[in-house]
Amino acid sequence: MKKQIAPTSVLLMMSILAPLHSVSADTSEGEKLYGLYCVQCHGTQGDGKGVNASTMSVQPRSHIEKTEMAQRTDQELFKVIAEGGPSINKSVLMPAWKDNMTEEQIHALVKHLRKLCCSE
Repeated sequence: MKKQIAPTSVLLMMSILAPLHSVSADTSEGEKLYGLYCVQCHGTQGDGKGVNASTMSVQPRSHIEKTEMAQRTDQELFKVIAEGGPSINKSVLMPAWKDNMTEEQIHALVKHLRKLCCSE
């Protein structure tokens, strides 16, 4: 005998999953990647105050600080994401992500960083 799901259970599951779907549908690829790889150190707002920041000897960069971010080219941001902090003479605590992301994904992440720092 095949077990049927009660209609109220289906409605409950839909009401729980619908907001999750709409959030991810409106989220850019770069924003998703930022949430996956960056927020632990750089924070959900990009302010450098992620959950790991308090235990780090070098504080993570704030990605919402316009003056600092304006000094970095897109190529530098790409390089530091791909190859890690030492690649641009920054902290060894910034890992290299080139084995975890494609070049296209890193470009999407750079675009998201520009949105964090420079969008009104």
